[in-house]
Amino acid sequence: MDANKTQSGSRPPQRRVNAPWADPVFAFATRAAAFLVLSLLVGIIISLIIGAWPSIKEFGLGFLASTDWDPVQDRYGGLVMIYGTLATSLIALIIAVPVSFGIALFLTELSPGWLKRPLGIAIELLAAVPSIVYGMWGLLVFGPILAQYVQQPLQKAFHGVPVLSSLVSGPPVGLGLLSAGIILAIMIIPFIASVMRDVFEVTPPMLKESAYGLGSTTWEVVYKVVLPYTKTGVIGGIMLGLGRALGETMAVTFVIGNQNQLSSLSLFEPANSITSALANEFAEASEGLHQASLIYLGLILFFITFVVLACSKLLLARLQKSEGTSS
Repeated sequence: MDANKTQSGSRPPQRRVNAPWADPVFAFATRAAAFLVLSLLVGIIISLIIGAWPSIKEFGLGFLASTDWDPVQDRYGGLVMIYGTLATSLIALIIAVPVSFGIALFLTELSPGWLKRPLGIAIELLAAVPSIVYGMWGLLVFGPILAQYVQQPLQKAFHGVPVLSSLVSGPPVGLGLLSAGIILAIMIIPFIASVMRDVFEVTPPMLKESAYGLGSTTWEVVYKVVLPYTKTGVIGGIMLGLGRALGETMAVTFVIGNQNQLSSLSLFEPANSITSALANEFAEASEGLHQASLIYLGLILFFITFVVLACSKLLLARLQKSEGTSS
């Protein structure tokens, strides 16, 4: 009898369920939140289509290939803005991805212990700087430096070269696609670097120690162990930075030049982007085709972002499907 008491006394007390309705309510709330987000997304798309319908009806898909932007004669085309948006975002990614990868690699594999935390915090603080500060700095400080020490020497060096001379042509004022792309790269580096650092740290230490034990160098460990293990997070960080670059407004407006003409494919020519066009003209746009064309540009930007995210999802699915096939 004492043994039975001992056994029953050693059992942990059973937890009483005081609120059996909590789990169904929680499930309903989470499901409702998910459907709310989808409803908002559909509502945004519908509102953009309704607002842009006069321009869609007037110009159709020819809006995407036209360089006209004349509010006086009500002739509009979005090619200049689309090209400026894609070009600046591409330049930003070309610069930001290698730099972010180097930062993440240094912080996780090469940095001394006393430097990791302060350097990581300093990089993350760059994301807290307002975009208008980046724009003012790019216009007043970085632009003149770019014009004097980069644009003018490149124009002299590539003068007469068939392709390269056209890429660096334009007035040496420090405003244009390259300036906007570099400013965007500085802005998205903290996001990409932080995500890469976090996913690199998730890699099990045993895998890296085993590779080091087999005689692998730091680069071989990163290339053959860390990157395959964290490729999903790395691509997610890059897509996060690309989304920030596509949607950035104020910094680009300050340094891109805001010119609605596509006279050449020069990186130093003043240009325009979808976000800067919306910021500059939407408040003063008259009702009718002008306002509808600006909303049409917003719909195009929404579509570009959707395509980028869809392509990243397809890429991730393809990478996950091919896991283990190389071995």
